[in-house]
Amino acid sequence: MSRVLVLNATFEPIGVVPARRAVVLALAGKVDVLANTGEEITSERLRMSIPSVVRLRYFVKIPYRRIAPLSRRAIYARDHGACQYCSRPAESIDHVLPRSRGGAHRWDNVVACCRRCNSLKGDRLLSECSLRLRAAPRIPEEFVWIRAAAGTVPEAWNDYLPAPAAA
Repeated sequence: MSRVLVLNATFEPIGVVPARRAVVLALAGKVDVLANTGEEITSERLRMSIPSVVRLRYFVKIPYRRIAPLSRRAIYARDHGACQYCSRPAESIDHVLPRSRGGAHRWDNVVACCRRCNSLKGDRLLSECSLRLRAAPRIPEEFVWIRAAAGTVPEAWNDYLPAPAAA
């Protein structure tokens, strides 16, 4: 089944849940359905459209700013799936300051990279090879964790998510 974007009562994105969970929330009257996938789920007595975006009917206080955990999928989402050295489609990740030279596995040291550039750079510093970064690695914008959790973002979600920052 598909994934569903969950919005707080204030229309702020707070999570991504499986479609089955969203249907249960809608049947319990806990959410309002804002957009549908176009697919239906049926039972003996009920036919319901599968939601794509739901909004909670009550406000939920989120005590912290959620940051995406560092993962390959999240790095690709932050870097728009492009190699940060040559702009080709990314196939791996690269540590700008290699781990073998004391570099940390942190947002500000990891970039999406194609295999060719990753092989060219190896465990060298940027000053020791001919590669140049297109943009400095950074902690991603606030809602990249939603894009990472969903994999691909359905078009219906774009009205409720901020546009990604340009790379």
